[in-house]
Amino acid sequence: MYIQKVMPNRDDVRGILSASDDYMYSLYPPETNNLESEESLMKDNVHLVGAFVRGALAGIGAVKMMDDDGQYGEIKRMFVLDNYRGLGISRQIMDALHQYLKHNGVSIARLETGVNQPESIGLYQTLGYRVCEPYGQYQSHPLSIFMELDLNSLDG
Repeated sequence: MYIQKVMPNRDDVRGILSASDDYMYSLYPPETNNLESEESLMKDNVHLVGAFVRGALAGIGAVKMMDDDGQYGEIKRMFVLDNYRGLGISRQIMDALHQYLKHNGVSIARLETGVNQPESIGLYQTLGYRVCEPYGQYQSHPLSIFMELDLNSLDG
């Protein structure tokens, strides 16, 4: 497996974005989903990576550089296709995003996830993320969980 920067307008990336959309809309009302569009993933402040297994795109993740509530990177669009789950791909994508932030002098990673995603919450907790207050433009919502990680606490 390898991880590399990808563009959101690739057909395989579009397929994963669509699968992610379908999954999220099956869990939450549309108005509560904070999904980045293909167009927003093309912006200069976004770094999108893909995880490839035997040449096939298995998952994606992005980090959006933000400075609306201090300087931080917001993890966006983390998604691994069903047939690749359980292989540690999400952890490797997250590691690549954390390394990108550290390389760019950003020491805080934040994310918003939902209460109906216990696997995601568990992953983030094992990576050291802790629940925090809503940040940036977010408002508190009963379906949302906000998390933060001080990247200075990571080894390497």
